[in-house]
Amino acid sequence: MKKILIIILLSTQNLFTQNLNNLVFGSDSTFEVVSWNIEWFPKNNSTPNYVETILNNIDADIYALQEIDDTTLLKQVVSNLSGYECHFQSSYYGGLAYVYKNTIQVNSIYEIYKAQPFWNIFPRKPQVLDLQYNDERYIIINNHFKCCGDGILDTNDTSDEENRRLLAITLLKEYIDNNFLNVKVIMLGDLNDNLTDPIINNVFNQFIEDGTNYLFTDMQIAQGNSNNWSYPSWPSHLDHILINSKLFVDFQNPNSSINVLRVDDYMGSWSNYDNNVSDHRPIGLKLELSRTNNIKIEDLKKKKIIKIIDALGREVNKDKKGLLFYIFESGKVKKIIN
Repeated sequence: MKKILIIILLSTQNLFTQNLNNLVFGSDSTFEVVSWNIEWFPKNNSTPNYVETILNNIDADIYALQEIDDTTLLKQVVSNLSGYECHFQSSYYGGLAYVYKNTIQVNSIYEIYKAQPFWNIFPRKPQVLDLQYNDERYIIINNHFKCCGDGILDTNDTSDEENRRLLAITLLKEYIDNNFLNVKVIMLGDLNDNLTDPIINNVFNQFIEDGTNYLFTDMQIAQGNSNNWSYPSWPSHLDHILINSKLFVDFQNPNSSINVLRVDDYMGSWSNYDNNVSDHRPIGLKLELSRTNNIKIEDLKKKKIIKIIDALGREVNKDKKGLLFYIFESGKVKKIIN
């Protein structure tokens, strides 16, 4: 009887290993950014091995992580990943962290809204990663907002959890608007609230209503089946990835996508994942980056271009720095230039 039991356990372990290794997301032809709350990493002694395998198989260019309790242990995990580096603001408690491929050129990493007046709004200071990728500058802002609340936004109460998240959104939008008007921006993290709340209680309205300049890439996930949400145990969808208009064209490309990565499907069950890794699933943005060049409007007219419009659909008749131009031939978009 003991021999039979041993054979069954070995078979189950082999099946699990094969399933987890089938987890795929990143590719050589796309740029991937993944946000993941790893629930007070590590949960137990098995967590580091699981996280190492998951990070390796997702194969994203950048991971923005939350709830990293043991920075030394995560550094050991990252050291086992070929071609990756990591960054913490603190040597003893990470909280927020970045893990990124060494193909990323880091310009700087820093925290914002660090002063005492912002402590109530930001219990974890937003962490900015300023980087170059394929000769383009990107700004990534990693966040972990205040949790909990009753779902009712009370703007007269500074201790109201929803109001604290609303104030965080207000300050982040102000920061991006004032500093990165012409830069590709990705704001992401465990934002601890729902995109689909009614307007009166929706803390994200400022970004949602400014659709000309910002887009929550995961809005359709939030509006969709709860099986695909990032926080299944509630269930709710709390982890979000926002982009600014400089990334709209890239996000519309055929190979771009936004996905909640259902890692639990590759670990046999949600309880196995929840008990050993995290109560949050990762959410990943994959971008097929548009190729750009410096062709001028005058040159395009010589190529019998039917129409040129900007990213907002407005027809343009002269060259203007910073606009994205669609080249139409026979009613189809042939290429996009900058």
